[in-house]
Amino acid sequence: MTDVNSNAANTQAVKEANAVNTIPVTNVEDSRKLVINILRHNPEDDTSVPHLQTFELEEAESMTLFIALNEIRENQDPTLQFDFVCRAGICGSCAMVVNGRPNLACRTLTKDLPSVITLAPLPGFELIGDLSVNTGKWMRNMSEYLQTWIHSKEQERDICEMEEKMEPELADKIYELERCIECGCCIAACGTAQMRADFAGAVGINQLARFRLDPRDDRTDAEFYEVIGSEDGVFGCMTLLGCEDMCPKELPLAQQIAFMRRKMALAG
Repeated sequence: MTDVNSNAANTQAVKEANAVNTIPVTNVEDSRKLVINILRHNPEDDTSVPHLQTFELEEAESMTLFIALNEIRENQDPTLQFDFVCRAGICGSCAMVVNGRPNLACRTLTKDLPSVITLAPLPGFELIGDLSVNTGKWMRNMSEYLQTWIHSKEQERDICEMEEKMEPELADKIYELERCIECGCCIAACGTAQMRADFAGAVGINQLARFRLDPRDDRTDAEFYEVIGSEDGVFGCMTLLGCEDMCPKELPLAQQIAFMRRKMALAG
């Protein structure tokens, strides 16, 4: 009697395990047809006129916009221009406007979007072609203007010396601000940046907030004020919160802008 009960229990356990481990098979007939409208323009071609071009393709399991764009370029139009490097939401190269909202193509699943998708390049940056913009040029100019590096009063440092110790709590705060990938989504979503080309933007102010926290940086608030204490810096922000809403890394950008604004108001 015991063996019968034991066998029955084992059979039931196997059935339950198989039910848990069963991976549902996606029905191919249920796949959607995606209609992707892409704003196209080549500024190097005098005859090029900005226009929307429509592409259609079948949606695949776990398809991202990056995968969809690659499929379009490989199978439909090899002239399509867009940027990518890491494909993991780290480099920020694939940022673009997706149905009116700045986002990363490699981190955007098509299943989370309607079947009709409209793509455009990030506004506020030099257009290279189609969905490709020169965010690197803008970030470099911003970095040079704001001097986003550690300023030390020591003229020379021994590269062999031990690194200065830092409290873990402070290191975590600095790391949190260092997670910015300079994708440009905050600039594209910023009303001030679209109206004022010299505006430092959330990305620039966030970087200075990071260096203000760093004990290795010897700059005073008065020196930071000389850089961002103007309408092109913290006082130009209209607090529309577009930067924080669109940041793919969910950084506390509005908080950092408000923090630096208070410090600069006291310093000025």
